[in-house]
Amino acid sequence: MFSKPKINFVFMKNFVFAALVILVAACGPKFDKEITLDDIRENIDYLASDSLKGRKSGEQGDLLAAQYIAGKFEAAGLELLFDNGFQEFNLVTSAEIAEGNQLQVNDTEYEVETDFLPYAFSANTTVATEVVFTVFGIEVNRDSLKWNDFDGADVTGKWMLVLQGDPDLDNPNSPYLEFSSERAKALKASDKGAAGIIFVAGTKFSEADELSSLFFDKNSSRFSIPVIQVTRKVANEMLKGTEQTVEKLEAEILEQNAGLNLEVPVTVSAAVNVGLKETTTRNVVAMLPGNDENLKDEYVVVGAHFDHLGMGGPGSGSRAIDTVAVHNGADDNASGVSAVIQLAEKLAGDKSNKRSVLFVAFGAEEMGLLGSKTFTMKSPVETDKMVTMFNFDMIGRLKEDNSLNIGGTKTAEETEDLLNDLNPDFTLAFTGEGIGPSDHASFYLQNIPVIYISTGAHPDYHTPQDDAELINFEGAQKVMNYSAALLDDVVNRAEKLTFQEAGSKFQRSRGGRFKVTLGVMPDFAGAEKRGMRVDAVSKGKPAYAAGMKKGDIIIAIDGKKVGNIYEYMDRLQNLEAGATISVDILRDEEPTVLIVQL
Repeated sequence: MFSKPKINFVFMKNFVFAALVILVAACGPKFDKEITLDDIRENIDYLASDSLKGRKSGEQGDLLAAQYIAGKFEAAGLELLFDNGFQEFNLVTSAEIAEGNQLQVNDTEYEVETDFLPYAFSANTTVATEVVFTVFGIEVNRDSLKWNDFDGADVTGKWMLVLQGDPDLDNPNSPYLEFSSERAKALKASDKGAAGIIFVAGTKFSEADELSSLFFDKNSSRFSIPVIQVTRKVANEMLKGTEQTVEKLEAEILEQNAGLNLEVPVTVSAAVNVGLKETTTRNVVAMLPGNDENLKDEYVVVGAHFDHLGMGGPGSGSRAIDTVAVHNGADDNASGVSAVIQLAEKLAGDKSNKRSVLFVAFGAEEMGLLGSKTFTMKSPVETDKMVTMFNFDMIGRLKEDNSLNIGGTKTAEETEDLLNDLNPDFTLAFTGEGIGPSDHASFYLQNIPVIYISTGAHPDYHTPQDDAELINFEGAQKVMNYSAALLDDVVNRAEKLTFQEAGSKFQRSRGGRFKVTLGVMPDFAGAEKRGMRVDAVSKGKPAYAAGMKKGDIIIAIDGKKVGNIYEYMDRLQNLEAGATISVDILRDEEPTVLIVQL
């Protein structure tokens, strides 16, 4: 006979208690409407964790971050828009060599990635034709600047073989710079009717006879002709019938300082197939409906981007250009996303918002504001019903002086008075313009007043050192509480903010003949040995808008060292109008980073 099992009453008591705790938790509030340090820390710790691998757009960490944010919005009782909160869109993230790339010179075949390599912006096509050597592939006739590699040449339907660089290679401020990029030369070849263009590096351009890596420059536009690079060994095979070599031609051209072209008796056949890797990412979008019959059809947008740089590497935007490691992006921009989540929970808990509020975590900001551009183009409500946009980008490094940067302050008549009236004890630094290096620019272009809040850049910006343990959590909480007061005012005031233009309404063109400048007077004497000292800053220019001051010492631009005025000019010449760059400076012996929009 079996005996009755004994009941462990202590176990049962603990089990029942645990079950009750779970039941109460399940039935109770799923969020805390107060802006707490624990909640801020929880959000940033997760979004900036190694497990998300830098939240690169289109990768698994990017999706996990989006799911986390959507879960927070849903738990706060917000209405998830689009597809369960996800507004998906496609983007190109990289270029890769696909099957079928071939190169043949007469009867000799060559290996892709060893002997030749297409450019990411090449057309995918096959061309077999003759070759014309056109030196640098430059044609310019501007005032005293004259150079012509096409005089008497007919490149129609033929390959152009050209040297990389320009006729003034030793000059870091060469007057030919705007004509010397691979894109500029490919455009010239296309304009001339060439069938394709082949680049080779002369010894003055690069001593090593090596191919540069396949690099995707975040621009998915392609040319209509094939664009490839070859080693000098391959180029010299092409030139064999002329009894010339790349080395001999380069020396002759630079000695004579004049353009040249040469018919090459050879047939070159090439097939190009470069795949642009397209992926899907998303914005995370939720709404808190307004409760005022007269104002609920007006919308305030509260946003921050949640993507970052992944593992870094070439083309990622990392300032640690030689380092491949997790770029956690705790300040940029887990801190801003945490602000959006905390504000969503607070407004949802208060239930006092007269206007409706759209909470958005933007994807692919680091790829060029793609998420916010997608949102404004395919918005869940008409953009003319959006009355203000708050953008939070890097609010986690409040300094001891309590300085808080706020952009877009002139985009509404009332903004600066509002910011000053509600200011607890921040030292506010205003930038009036609506165009800036973050997602609010997409809304300003739609005639929407914007308020861009940031604690500013720092030496860890866009490096693997931007980690959660360096966040000033108390400072972030203070910024969020101030932002909550601002948001409450804008959401509930009787009259919406009055939009006004503040700065250009158009993004500056990336290309053409725009001359890039920071707007500083360099120390031409070179007295400073650690970098390039700034002797003056012009008002209204990019450096002035970014906060650069007289006496600052520029030591790097976009992570590339600046040791003197010549290196400064070399870095500057490779920048594009409209780009957003980082500039490392020493100010009063302290390193800091400024974000400059050119």
